[in-house]
Amino acid sequence: MLNQSKLNIVIADDEAPARNRLRDLLGDIDNTHVLAEAKNGRELLELINRTQNETTSADIVLLDIRMPEMDGIEAAQHLQKLPKPPAIIFTTAYDNYAIQAFDMSAVDYLLKPIRLERLQTALQKARALIPSQLEALTTLSPKRSHLSINERGRILLVPISDVIYLRAELKYITVRTAEREYLIEESLSHLEQEFSNLFTRLHRNCLAANAYILGYEKRNHDEHAEKQWVALLKHVPETITVSRRQQHLIRQNTL
Repeated sequence: MLNQSKLNIVIADDEAPARNRLRDLLGDIDNTHVLAEAKNGRELLELINRTQNETTSADIVLLDIRMPEMDGIEAAQHLQKLPKPPAIIFTTAYDNYAIQAFDMSAVDYLLKPIRLERLQTALQKARALIPSQLEALTTLSPKRSHLSINERGRILLVPISDVIYLRAELKYITVRTAEREYLIEESLSHLEQEFSNLFTRLHRNCLAANAYILGYEKRNHDEHAEKQWVALLKHVPETITVSRRQQHLIRQNTL
């Protein structure tokens, strides 16, 4: 339970009546304050970023699952990158599949229409999610629209559509866009599985976005070594070496 004299709460739901309902219910619960409202996951993350270093940062997020632009499960994943993520209580219309996932992972949720007594109980036992709980919920939102980077205590969102390549280096992944590079701590194999229709593994340590591959060319990086196939990429000067194991991709793309 969160031991606070007053709970600062953010409501995230794409439907105004649902947000109004929660605001009205919270008005009947002592020691709660609605800090802000958001209409989707992206707007929620922007709000949380703005309040992170203030005395009135969010303690709890009442988070709808189904929202446009970015749903609640993905937003919850990104929120975990914060040094002190808020507690999350999911809200949802009746959905057997979702309810089973919540029950199995011991994540608290509220069924719509939300009742006052149930909301009070959820607020009393609200706590931050642990990674295993979120992992169990990813089946409700199988593919992210963004990658998130924790930079100076803020969450930076990088659209998947902007990523040119993902390169594994030690325990980090370099995320390359046309503008700059970012570092994230994720598994390259997991990223390959999640975005298999968007990225191609060119090398054991590198995935390239299909949309940014211009073509392939044989180059000699060392006059004493044999030429190697490399992938040419849009918007960046660097190339990616294609491993021998993956050179069948070149044949497929040059037939």
